[in-house]
Amino acid sequence: MAIDPPYLRIAGDIRRRIASGELSPGDPVPSTRRITQEWGVAMATASKALAALGQEGLVRVVPGVGTVVAETRRDGRTAPGQGLTRERITRTAVELADAEGLGALSMRRLATEFGTSTMALYRHVPNKAELVRLMSETVFKETPAGPPPASWRDRFALEARWLWSRYERHPWLSRAMAALTRPMASPHAMRYTERALASLGGLGLTPAEKLHTHLTLLGFAQGIAMAMELESQARQDTGITPEEWMASNEPQMEAIQTSGAFPVLSTLFGPDQFDLELDALFEFGLERILDGVQVLADRAATL
Repeated sequence: MAIDPPYLRIAGDIRRRIASGELSPGDPVPSTRRITQEWGVAMATASKALAALGQEGLVRVVPGVGTVVAETRRDGRTAPGQGLTRERITRTAVELADAEGLGALSMRRLATEFGTSTMALYRHVPNKAELVRLMSETVFKETPAGPPPASWRDRFALEARWLWSRYERHPWLSRAMAALTRPMASPHAMRYTERALASLGGLGLTPAEKLHTHLTLLGFAQGIAMAMELESQARQDTGITPEEWMASNEPQMEAIQTSGAFPVLSTLFGPDQFDLELDALFEFGLERILDGVQVLADRAATL
């Protein structure tokens, strides 16, 4: 008697949950990471299980949410390999990464979204690394609206907040752009760098100071954005909001704070004392970076 591959058994389990009403239309299905934990399989197997359900039209990807139960079966799907373009592949990859994270993205998974083979994708995109580069380029294609502000501080802040908005909308981007020492040749991303550096013109900064300012801001924004990506993945995996997580861990945290071992920390955290918000943290750090650049500019003016 033939035994179904693990990914088909997993897809069958989820299919039965959908059929029984345990999972209703619009409900999130287990993410790839949750499947690896619940069924004890590799990430590739988990991706194949979700891909199989996608081919049946039982699930669909919702950016920012994850893979959910489809309202109806998909109809009128494009014939395998037909209608594929680099732009369409890239756009679908962005939507998939927005919904499930960069770790869930693979050429095989993407092929199943189109109901075609991976070889059909390779005719347009040679490998995953190039796909991620194209995805990043798509995100950086837009530019800030309106004329640039008059002051250097407002121009640099505008570019910094525009960058942060990219990370907020696409949490996977922080990991895709994290290689400061091995940057990708990406014209649209480089245009952001060009605008950021141009905003520092006329301050008397050295080339090294300009580049260090840009890279300091870039590294700072990426660091906070990675925390945002981890939170998005944790919420998909557990279904628990940050507030629910804090509430469940409150007894342990309170025991540590009241032990007397951390006298400074225990005075800083409380119901009305501090509430971590990543937007506020970014704004605080941005203002400090801007203050530091002003110090450099003032110093240059005295030389």
